[in-house]
Amino acid sequence: MIGKGKSISHTKASIGYGWSQEKSAEVIHSQHLAGRTPWEITGEFKIIQEQNRRCKNNTLSFVLSPTIEDGKNLSQEKLKELTQRFVKLMDLKNNQAIAFVHRDKEHIHIHLYVNRIGFDGKAYKDNFIGKRSQLAAQEVAKEMGLTTVIEVQQEKSNEIKRIRNQIKQIHNKAMGENKPKDFDQYIKYMKRYKVKVIPYINKSNKLQGFRFEYQGQNLKGSEVHRSMSINNLAIQLSKNNERGILLKGTNAVQLMGKAVELGANIALHLAKKIVKKTIKKGLETGIGI
Repeated sequence: MIGKGKSISHTKASIGYGWSQEKSAEVIHSQHLAGRTPWEITGEFKIIQEQNRRCKNNTLSFVLSPTIEDGKNLSQEKLKELTQRFVKLMDLKNNQAIAFVHRDKEHIHIHLYVNRIGFDGKAYKDNFIGKRSQLAAQEVAKEMGLTTVIEVQQEKSNEIKRIRNQIKQIHNKAMGENKPKDFDQYIKYMKRYKVKVIPYINKSNKLQGFRFEYQGQNLKGSEVHRSMSINNLAIQLSKNNERGILLKGTNAVQLMGKAVELGANIALHLAKKIVKKTIKKGLETGIGI
């Protein structure tokens, strides 16, 4: 479960969003309140907030998000328990609060709004509120046997690692079996294996690199593997092409039907490679001897 928290000033709008019927909202927790509409709740908050006019961000807004799988198994009572445990850990039992569950998406989540001003007129300290919310949500998840944020992050890390490995294997296959001679061919061959290669071209019409989209993940080439950075990829393609990949007399390459410049460093590096290849070929054939 992931917890987020912050101090806000737009109490009425936020509670109105929380109570939105478009989100299939249901009230799952309420404390020290009698109101039945967002406007009535906001009015009750305001009565207490009038005791401390110096505090501008006088409402605390929290979002508690169990994982999709955990959310499917959480009953109304369990969602209420989850919220109450969180409120207790954040030491907010004595403050006005209302919480809603939103079920309009596959990912069930809770919106919790708490009056930052207590009945004594003092403002709840909100320093590091985001971090404290994360830790409290993690503790609640442990207590209730739910997936913690650390486990969620580990799952994401493992998933990205799996995707990176698969993209790299597909890259190796495309380069090894198909031996593309330019960027267009490379993009076409990767597409055959369900990997979308997306060029990144800056405002100066220079090719900066590529992103790789596969199974819902979108990664930079260098994030997949260093051999898939723009520099290394250009060098690999140039090795497959006797004439090199640079358009004659330019620092540009053919990409999606138009000429696109490479950065000066990579273009110079490729030009040197072509010169070396030409000299080597000349020596091998006896030219100049």
